[in-house]
Amino acid sequence: MSGISKACCSIPPVVAKGYSAKGSYQTINGLKTYVTGPETATKAILVVYDIFGFFDQTIQGADILATSNDQKYRVFMPDFFEGSPADISWYPPTTDEHKEKLGNFFSTQAAPPKTLSKIPEIVKQANQSAPGGAFQSWSILGFCWGGKIAALSAGADNKIFKAAAQAHPAMVDPNDAKTINVPFACLASKDEPANDVSAFKANLTVPNHVETFPTQIHGWMAARSNLEDPEVVKEYERGYKTVLDFFHQHA
Repeated sequence: MSGISKACCSIPPVVAKGYSAKGSYQTINGLKTYVTGPETATKAILVVYDIFGFFDQTIQGADILATSNDQKYRVFMPDFFEGSPADISWYPPTTDEHKEKLGNFFSTQAAPPKTLSKIPEIVKQANQSAPGGAFQSWSILGFCWGGKIAALSAGADNKIFKAAAQAHPAMVDPNDAKTINVPFACLASKDEPANDVSAFKANLTVPNHVETFPTQIHGWMAARSNLEDPEVVKEYERGYKTVLDFFHQHA
């Protein structure tokens, strides 16, 4: 397992179906937010889900992030789409109707400025629940569309996050990498354009871990993960271990 230290991690058995969430839902900055991990945790992770919203696979991933490492985290996953995520049947788009619906969703509900503007207040309010009134550090992990949000959140104006990561990112833009100002991890699937991923890595000027999981599809660490497939489970676990180890080193 390249890039994983011996200190990381003891991931609980992955549940294929009917996952029972360990955390609870709270309202933070007006958004329903999945919150998990020990209340005594001194560090936090903001998880930005994919366009399909709260899925068992993504919620299980948040629980893994919270407690699987020696360093425990309080994990926050806001419902940025406010109960109206994209329908998973639209992807991959097989009809013109699906393409139109996805296009509309990305240009309205998922427009990055709409989400980015909400993050500072979410962090501010979440900090109020931390021991001592603020978490020692924040990291951000985004999936698919959320990967774009993570890259932009870690850009030149970033004063919130100490480390950032994206998994199977959508809209990979090598130009985004030029302004990222904290350690950054990119876990790509076989479906992202390899040239874009390579150019993204080349433009990073911060400590980074960029890796392609060649057997996995876009979405394997979030809503499109088929956890009944042993190979997917293995790489799902390895993906979360890689992210945890990266955050453990850099945040």
